[in-house]
Amino acid sequence: MTMLNHAKILIVDDEKIALKNLEHVMKKEGYEVVGTQSGQNALKLLDEQTFDVVLTDLRMEKVDGMQILKRCHELYPDTEVIMITGYATLQSAVDAMKHGAFYYIAKSFKLDEVRKVVKEAIEKVRLKKENAHLREQIEKYQGKVKIITQDANMQRLLDTARQIAPTDCNVLISGESGTGKELLARYIHFNSNRSERPFFAINCGAFTEELLSNELFGHEKGAFTGATTIKNGLIEMASEGTLFLDEITEMPPSMQVKLLRVIQEREVLRLGATKPIKVNVRFIAATNRDIQDAIKNGQFRQDLYFRLNVVSLYIPPLSERKDDIPLLSHYFLKKYTAIMKKDVTDISRDVIALLMNYDFPGNVRELENIIERGVALCTGNVIEIAHLPEDLRELNIRTFRKKDGKIPSLEDQEMAYIKWVLNEVGGNKTIAAQILGIDRVSLWRKLKKYGLENSSSQQSV
Repeated sequence: MTMLNHAKILIVDDEKIALKNLEHVMKKEGYEVVGTQSGQNALKLLDEQTFDVVLTDLRMEKVDGMQILKRCHELYPDTEVIMITGYATLQSAVDAMKHGAFYYIAKSFKLDEVRKVVKEAIEKVRLKKENAHLREQIEKYQGKVKIITQDANMQRLLDTARQIAPTDCNVLISGESGTGKELLARYIHFNSNRSERPFFAINCGAFTEELLSNELFGHEKGAFTGATTIKNGLIEMASEGTLFLDEITEMPPSMQVKLLRVIQEREVLRLGATKPIKVNVRFIAATNRDIQDAIKNGQFRQDLYFRLNVVSLYIPPLSERKDDIPLLSHYFLKKYTAIMKKDVTDISRDVIALLMNYDFPGNVRELENIIERGVALCTGNVIEIAHLPEDLRELNIRTFRKKDGKIPSLEDQEMAYIKWVLNEVGGNKTIAAQILGIDRVSLWRKLKKYGLENSSSQQSV
C-alpha cells in the first residue's frame, strides 16, 4: 500500500456529525477513508479490509473502542489506532495506551491536532512496512555471497557479472576504495564453474617486491637463505580456481612482466626452479586508480592491461546509489546484532535521514563501520543520532567528487554550496546570506550569475 497520501483510514464514531467532519477532513488530506457509526460494523470491516490507521470513538454501544483496538492488533499488528473520546479520564487514557493505542485525543479536539496525529501515525506505519520489506530482502541473501542492492545501475552490473561468470575470461574491476571490489570478485567466482575450487585474494600494494614475488610465485627449497622447504605460490594454489589481484596498479613493473608470462603461457615458475608448472587460473584484478593514467605514466604495462581487461566492470560509489543506504544499514544492523548478541532491532528515522544526506568518502566500508559502532554503543533497541561518530553528528560532511571524470571547479562548488544552504533554510535568502557571510545584494548577484534567482525552492524573505 502506498504511503503517505494514499493511506487507508477507518473512522468509527457513533455521532453522525463528528463522523462526517472527520471523514471530510481526512478525504481533503488525500487519504482513502471508510467511515461507520457502528462498532459492530467496524469489526466486520476489519475482517474484510486492511487499514493503515483506525480512528475510533472510545465509548459506543455494544462494541466500544477498546474492543476495536484489541481486534485490530490481533489482525494487523502494524496498523495504528487513535482513540477519540468525549469522556476523557486519566485511567481511560492509560488503558488505551497500555493496549497499544498510538494516541488518545479528547473531544472537543482541534482539527489541526487530528491532522498532525494521523500524519504521524501513517509515517510510523510507513516506516514499519519499509523495515519489514528491507528485512525480507535481506533474508534472500542468507548463505550466499551477499551484494545487497536495489540500485538499477548495480542491478545491471550484477547481471553482467552473472553473464560473464561461467566464461572464465579475466576481469578488471574499478571503483573507489570501500565499494566492494573483492566482494564482486567473489560473486563472479561463486557464480562460475570454478565455484567448488579455491578463491584466493592478495593486495598487491601491501607487500614489498620480494615478498609479493614469494607470495605469488613461491620458491624451491634452498632458493635463498632460510628457504628450508618448498613454498607453493598463490598462482599455483589457485589453479582450477580464481586469483583476485587487488590494487593491481601497485604491482612493481618487474612483477608485471612475470604475471604477463603466466597469463600468456598458463604456467608458473617458482623461484629457484628450472621447470615450470602448468596452471589454470582465472585472474580478476581491481584498482581504485585511473589505470589509463598509470599506463600513460609508464607505471602499468599496456599489454598486461589488455590481458586482464577482457571484461571491465565499474562499481559506482555509495553516494551515487543512495537508495542502497537504508537496505545496507539494516543488513549491517542484523549482522552485528548477531555477532554482538544484542537486541538492537531498528535504526531511527533521523539516523537514516542523516546517512542519506552524507557523501560517504569511505563508501560501503564506512557505512558498515558506522552501523557496527552504533550497535556497540546502543543500550536500547534503536540506533539513534547519539550513537553515531561525533563528526558525523555535528557536521554535514560533503566530499568533492569527480563528475564525468572531471574535478569540479571552484564556481561549481560555490553554486552547489549556495543551493544546499538555501535548501537547508527553506529558501530564506536573508538567513542564507547570513550563513554564507555575505550581504543580501551579493547573494542576489550570485543567484543571478548561476541562474538560480527563479529557483522554485527559494522564497523571497
